Amino acid sequence: MFLRLAQQHRQFVQDLVMNLQALAIVLERRGYPASCYTCGDQMNSASFMVSLGENHLIRFLVSDYGITWTEMRDDRELMKLEGAEAVNQLQELANIVKHSMQVSNGNKALAKRH
Repeated sequence: MFLRLAQQHRQFVQDLVMNLQALAIVLERRGYPASCYTCGDQMNSASFMVSLGENHLIRFLVSDYGITWTEMRDDRELMKLEGAEAVNQLQELANIVKHSMQVSNGNKALAKRH
């Protein structure tokens, strides 16, 4: 049972790392400075960072040892979450990006009609 759980955890971390890489690419294309660095090719850890505005930084770290979300403004830590709460906050960021893309695409469709 424990070996199966360990394998599931490794797969979860790898999936999370791939999604962080994709989110960094999308954010970069939307004009936000973003990066996602991984260590090695096993995809067992990553450091994701995005600047959401002047002196507003999000850092998300994932590894076999844990998951953390840190939000900073003016070099001060506003919020630090770990585990499931950190992943939930990451989902909120992804939802905001997704919503802004839908609004942007809707505005382009309206502009083409006129």
